[in-house]
Amino acid sequence: MIGVVQRVSRASVSVSEEVVARIESGLLVLVGVTHSDTAEDARALGSKIGGLRVFSDDNGLMNKSVAETGGQVLVVSQFTLLGDARKGRRPSFVNAAPPEIAAPLIEQLELAIGQHGVPVQIGVFGAHMQVDLVNDGPVTLILRTEAGRIT
Repeated sequence: MIGVVQRVSRASVSVSEEVVARIESGLLVLVGVTHSDTAEDARALGSKIGGLRVFSDDNGLMNKSVAETGGQVLVVSQFTLLGDARKGRRPSFVNAAPPEIAAPLIEQLELAIGQHGVPVQIGVFGAHMQVDLVNDGPVTLILRTEAGRIT
């Protein structure tokens, strides 16, 4: 799995001009699922996101997790993160898992993040979504899993 994690002041997802998920301060996570990803990958990524210390403490240092700040997480599936544009001008998406593999893993990721006591919102899997966000910092990290561990 690949996750692009952004610290946000607010974020929302709309489908057909209707807001389907919205958070205030927290993390927006864009997630791509590959063919080889498993429930272990979803749990590893969820655990990392839930405990990631990217929020400021009283001294202005990044020492607090989203749970410690009372923040929320918005998870948005995005198969284009697996796009390969090394050849030609049109990206190939053969590395992206099909919906029957990816959708359940996105749900497992949501549950794994929620186990940290963090409220989680999700986009609509497979829908054409508009994502609106205010990146705070900006703070953006790219996390990858392989065989159930962060690489």
